[in-house]
Parts: sequence; structure tokens; C-alpha cells
Amino acid sequence: MTKPTSQDGVGPLLREWRRRRKLSQQELALRTEISARHLSFIETGRSQPSRALVHRLADSLEVPLRQRNTLLVAAGYSPLYQETPLDAPRLKVVREAVDRLLTAHAPYPALAVDASENIVAMNRGAEVLLSEVAPALLVPPVNVMRVCLHPDGLARQVINVDEWRSHLLGRLYRQSRYSGREELRELYEEVSAYGPRPVKKDCTELSDTIVASIRVRALGTELRLFSTVTTFGAATDITVSELSLETMHPANERTAAAFRAAVSPQADRADRKDTMSLLSRSA
Repeated sequence: MTKPTSQDGVGPLLREWRRRRKLSQQELALRTEISARHLSFIETGRSQPSRALVHRLADSLEVPLRQRNTLLVAAGYSPLYQETPLDAPRLKVVREAVDRLLTAHAPYPALAVDASENIVAMNRGAEVLLSEVAPALLVPPVNVMRVCLHPDGLARQVINVDEWRSHLLGRLYRQSRYSGREELRELYEEVSAYGPRPVKKDCTELSDTIVASIRVRALGTELRLFSTVTTFGAATDITVSELSLETMHPANERTAAAFRAAVSPQADRADRKDTMSLLSRSA
């Protein structure tokens, strides 16, 4: 079945988002405080929503900013949300915030990732963790899913590789469904084919853990880490709204000590600015 585009009008797009969120017309109508009849007319093209109603429907459906612009254009309105390059002067304050957060997390690994799962910045701890990854996978733009799951990537050092793959693939699958981005679906198809045996694509059979744990052979020992992901709340710029910070935390003192010994805070501060600018230009 072909997915609707902005040329099909706002109705089919809203219907696709409603189905993706697994909502009935009645449920969405209640959330948006309109009648189910009115919503039905909008989805079939018999009624044209106001600009304000498009925003309310997008809010109720949790539509990402990039796709909200598509809804607005399909409804005949100008796009609202700007997409600013990360290296633009307007986002200097964001770059500085990311830099502070990554530097503050040292010596433990931390990186910033865009909507395509490409790394736009990372600290020295992340560089150390990825030091044995095949160089070809670290040529910008560096995709975190390929780096982690490719047979020549971090996966070959991971002890609990099945668990780790399941977590990452589950996250990528859900993100592709949530955002509606075709490139994420294609990335999922690619990286899910890595490894000695296929992973089932039904997201209900993939790990849905809140805090993912990873055991890695590196720095001359077995490292035990868990990861968390943070996003920018209330962002009004597409680039910022699609940016996430991924931080890895030591799960035991052995791991903490290994990173403290391997990462010099002075070297991390010296390297951070160059790393940010290099990856931002290539993203």
C-alpha cells in the first residue's frame, strides 16, 4: 500500500498518522475536542481544517516537527518550523550546550545523534570505546546503528551481543514507526540483516528495556555500561527537536576506573571543539 504524500491532501496524511498511533476516529476526535463526523470529513477531503486545527490534530497525534510542516503544506498553509544547520550561528547556544553536556560526562562515553542516527558530536570517552571499530565505519557521516551493529563494528567486542542488538533494533524500529521516516525504515532493514542470524521484525518481539546494558571487551578488561537517551524538550527548530544525547554510564567500579585511566579530562576538553565541527559539517 502506497503511503500518502502532501499532494494527496491533509486528510489522507492525518488518517495515516492516526492509524500509526493506533487511534480510532472517535478517540482522536475526543482528544482534539471536535466531532468524529468533522474528523471523518477532514480525512476524506470533504472538509478543510483551519491552521489552528491542524496544529491541534498534530499535537494529539504527537507528530514530529518535520512532518508537521508537511501537514501544514498539504492543508494549504505555509510551513511553520525552521530547519537550521547545526553549524549555523543561530544554533551556537545549542552547540555550546551539547559541548558542555558531553564534556561534563567525561570520562564516560557520550555522543549527540541526529534524526538519521548519525553522530554529530562525541566526547573522548566515546572515541576510546570505538577505537577498535573498523575505520571505514568511522568516516563521516558516522551512523551509530552501523557502528554498533556491523560485524566490523562494536558488535564484535560485545559479550551480550544478542541482548544489545535486540535493544538497538527495537529502538530503531519504534523510532521509524513513530517518525514515519522512510530512511529509518531502510536503515532498520539494513542493520537487522547484520549478524549470524536474522532478528524478527515484529517490534513486540524485540527488547523494550528502559535502560539498556552492554558488556564490552575493551581497555584490557570487561566493561559493563548502561545507556540513556535524552532529547531537547519544547524545541521549535526541526534540527534541535531531532537531536538526542546518548550517554553511557559505568555499571561497576572496574568500568569506571578503566575509563578514568584511559581518558584525560584535559585531552577531552582540547579535542571536543574539533570533533563537533568535523562531524557537524559532514552530517
